[in-house]
Amino acid sequence: MLIQCTKKLLQELKVDVVTEVDEDPLHSWHANLIKLGRKKVVVFTNDQNRYAIVLYGVKAKDLKKLDELLLEGMERAFEAEGIKQEIIDQLIQNAGKTSYAKTKNPTTVARLNKACENVEFGEDMIDPDSLFQEELSQWVSSMMYGDGKNSYIHPNEELYKDLEKLSGAPIFNTEAVELKVTLELRDYTIWRRLRIPTNTTFSHFHRILQAAFGWMDSHLHDFMIYSTENELPLVNLVSSTHAFEFQGETTMVLESGKKLSDYLPSQMVYTYDYGDYWVHRIEVEKIIETAHSNVPVCLDGEGSAPPEDVGGEGGFEEFLHIIRDPIHSDYEHMVSWGAAQGYEPFDRDEVNFWLKK
Repeated sequence: MLIQCTKKLLQELKVDVVTEVDEDPLHSWHANLIKLGRKKVVVFTNDQNRYAIVLYGVKAKDLKKLDELLLEGMERAFEAEGIKQEIIDQLIQNAGKTSYAKTKNPTTVARLNKACENVEFGEDMIDPDSLFQEELSQWVSSMMYGDGKNSYIHPNEELYKDLEKLSGAPIFNTEAVELKVTLELRDYTIWRRLRIPTNTTFSHFHRILQAAFGWMDSHLHDFMIYSTENELPLVNLVSSTHAFEFQGETTMVLESGKKLSDYLPSQMVYTYDYGDYWVHRIEVEKIIETAHSNVPVCLDGEGSAPPEDVGGEGGFEEFLHIIRDPIHSDYEHMVSWGAAQGYEPFDRDEVNFWLKK
């Protein structure tokens, strides 16, 4: 395995570097050292598929075994992707002995820098208690990047292709759950049926629900988990430490790092936007023991979710009243405003397009 380091990282590593080495792009990585606040972060990108591995809060003792941490970071991220363990083991075994080198390809360095920018952009996804940032690694690797040939790639999809070629077989073997998510409204029926890998984190689940209902992720949210025995609240998963200022009777825990599998088959409630207060009831319908895909899927649904900042259910009723009356004095304005706020007919194909991103 070859790790080609930026000058900044090499100054911290203090290792011997090679000048001539046979490169296998699948086992060759570029690495950079950046800072998020006061914490040191090492970002790796694979030379062949551009998949990113992120280590957070790196200390001097970690730098002495950076190659081992990269391999462990790969294993954790690929497990989180739902990739079969035997394929991960094969990839790591094939990596071989580690050599360090200076960066020498400007194009690859530019790609590394872009990944670092996206790590900074996704800083709110950091799990502050973990060196290994699987969720952030997955997110950065799912983004769209130019390939220099007037087209675009997603590094995670490129990784899947590489591993399928390596193994000659399907690479996914993950448990999934089918959920029915209903937006609780008095007079309107709005719901989505989703199939999601059970190793999905709640932070990712939040983004899935945003895509499924057409929300724009402009407000805070939380998940309430209920007991299957007596339907009493078990835990309140929150997205921000600011929520602890409003601690209620139910134990609050940061959602970061928590997975659906930690709480299934419990029923859940997802609340989005504490002003308009959109409550989504989540029912577990089916557990699928073996799914050969790690991509969340919208299976069915009904109804268009309200536009952002419409003013709760009362505002939604007024909005619908106006847009259903072409001769209303506010009709054109409200139709235009609704479109800008994300209001559009439910389209399962479009939802699934965004769920792949």
